Order: sequence, then structure tokens, then C-alpha cells
Amino acid sequence: MRLVLNSEKVAVTTTLDQLKPGQKAEILQIHGVDGIASRLREMGFVRGELVKFLRTAPFGGPVKCAIHGSRIAVRGGEAQRIMVQLLG
Repeated sequence: MRLVLNSEKVAVTTTLDQLKPGQKAEILQIHGVDGIASRLREMGFVRGELVKFLRTAPFGGPVKCAIHGSRIAVRGGEAQRIMVQLLG
């Protein structure tokens, strides 16, 4: 997790897998240029898009989130590649 300070607010950046249920964030970037990164972008994980973290499956299972009005589950390793900025 990283804190970015400016004159008015503190921006917290982290990865999608580190969010807690109910938290909302703005997508900053996807790490990588391989097929997985491309597929994440095709599913709507693009810069500037808002995502809401819903829950993580037990035992390190998939991360479930809401984006573009859809609910999508991604593997934990894939969620670690999605950099986000917390909102609120």
C-alpha cells in the first residue's frame, strides 16, 4: 500500500486483492503486457474505471468484485496485478 500526499487529500494506492468488502476504488493500471493483462482489460479493468470489492472466496480463492454493473470473479494472482486508488 502506498500513500500519496497532496495539498487537500491523501490518496491510498494498493492492489485489488488488498481491498476489504464494500470498499470502492478507481483502477490506475494493470501490471504486465501478457495475455492475462489483456484479458483483464477486455473484462473492463481499465484505467479510470470504478470497481467495488465484494468478497474473497475462502482459502485464497477468487476475488469477487462489481464493475460496469456486472459481478466478476478473478483469481487472487490476477487481482494482485490490478493497481487501484481507494475512494472515500
